[in-house]
Amino acid sequence: MRSATVLLHGRPAGTLTEIARNRSYRFRYYPEYQGPPVSLTLPLRSDPYEFDRFPPFFDGLLPEGAQLEALLRSAKIDRDDPMRQLLTVGGDLVGAVTVVPLGEDWE
Repeated sequence: MRSATVLLHGRPAGTLTEIARNRSYRFRYYPEYQGPPVSLTLPLRSDPYEFDRFPPFFDGLLPEGAQLEALLRSAKIDRDDPMRQLLTVGGDLVGAVTVVPLGEDWE
């Protein structure tokens, strides 16, 4: 199980967890987080968001086209592993959201 901390403007907002590779994901806001939502599609709530595929908001943060191809080659990432892609580029995303690996379980 791989997990990542999701930050908004540098403040930890929640955790994205891959429950089963390419089949099950969970995003949960930290109980103490009181800032704006990371996305309008993920409003603040105490219950976790459950997804049966890679969450669309996070998928939208991934590179496409030539940038994706370069990432896959340089980092030797499987095209069908969006969680690994996000964890690899998450510290350098466009916008206010940053995604960083949580612990050592993401490899």
